[in-house]
Amino acid sequence: MSSNIKFTTPEEAVKVIKSGDHVHLSSVASAPQCLIKAMCARGENGEIKDVHIYHLHTEGPAPYADPKFEGVFQLDSFFVGGNVRKVTQSGYADYIPVFLSETQKLYRSGVLPCNVAMIQVSTPDKHGYVSLGTSVDATLAAVECAETVIAVVNKYVPRAFGDAFIHSSCIDMFVQDDTPLEEAHFTTPNDVEVAIGKYCAELVEDGACLQMGIGAIPNAVLAQLTNHKNLGIHTEMFADGVLPLVESGVINGMNKTIDKGKMVSTFLMGSQAVYDFIDDNPGVAMMDVGYTNDPFIISRNEKVTAINSALQVDITGQICADSLGTTFYSGVGGQVDFIYGASLSKGGKAIIAMPSVTNKGLSKIAPVLNSGAGVVTTRSHVHYFVTEFGAVDLYGKSLQERARLITSVAHPDHRESLDKASFERFGPHFQYIKMKTKI
Repeated sequence: MSSNIKFTTPEEAVKVIKSGDHVHLSSVASAPQCLIKAMCARGENGEIKDVHIYHLHTEGPAPYADPKFEGVFQLDSFFVGGNVRKVTQSGYADYIPVFLSETQKLYRSGVLPCNVAMIQVSTPDKHGYVSLGTSVDATLAAVECAETVIAVVNKYVPRAFGDAFIHSSCIDMFVQDDTPLEEAHFTTPNDVEVAIGKYCAELVEDGACLQMGIGAIPNAVLAQLTNHKNLGIHTEMFADGVLPLVESGVINGMNKTIDKGKMVSTFLMGSQAVYDFIDDNPGVAMMDVGYTNDPFIISRNEKVTAINSALQVDITGQICADSLGTTFYSGVGGQVDFIYGASLSKGGKAIIAMPSVTNKGLSKIAPVLNSGAGVVTTRSHVHYFVTEFGAVDLYGKSLQERARLITSVAHPDHRESLDKASFERFGPHFQYIKMKTKI
């Protein structure tokens, strides 16, 4: 460890935060919880007010978003995660709609100021470099632009390669805290998710370069790829589901055009096994989100296959992925970045996959999106659409053909009402389209 590094306590470090400051927190597993706790203590003591906080999704508690801190902290997140969902929906916190690729641009362009960046890093090496580990995303941009950088040095932060390395001279204050990183565990896919996974896997070709998010459906897709060959990874994030495919050699990156042989990501969310996997692993490049999510960089690889999900889809192919009506549930994230990037890739495939109904049996395929629902992926961006009842290709299809195809993979209990809505919307000619469209 570099002898030039001097440590202080979390309580002393957060004294640099002044009323009215703008603070960035590193994301997901790397949220610096000891600094967050100390900052909130200052808020409770009335030492600061009107502090603006920005971050992507974070794992673990988010006490600064508690309604009791109204007027003290204002959270404007780039993605509405589960730990801040209720307070965002109730108005105590807010959301900045932004493509994940451009979160870094908010800082670098000066649209958002950054007075203090609070991050978590690995133990410094003999050259004085630390790694941002599991969270490069917009955090690197915040470090570059912040007036003051406070870093929690944590032996559990993996030493990741790529853009993750920063020199300790870029950091103003150091705090030691060896608390294990927050882990994310996912449920075993149910029958519906397994069916969706099979249909998606059938669209994945040997040599494809994959992007997929988190949760049961991506894990169900990955579980079906054991007999594929030479798959690559260029994604915004990955989790435990990729590890067996790496170990078996299915994922090797040999067919990638850029970053050949490397798995490229910008943040991680998973178990300790994932964090251990990227530690000192030159086969993984943790990159700036402006690189991983740039559609034109994404498209340089061939056969980019992007698999993303949705909350609701209408019969013309409009994809709502961030809200339930007017109620915000998540965010734009990287869906559009990768849908567009995959569509530009030679042999690429852009896939939207979701269960056909909610847990209460309501159709997630609707004649029109709910009032106030946001269109994340437009009808002109969408290509493949998958439910547990099949996969359909909407690219180049007319509105009436799309309605027929989308209805064909809706839950059988809802197909008649969707057919009726299409007939009412498009007129009697829809019957002709219905007959000629091949499912």
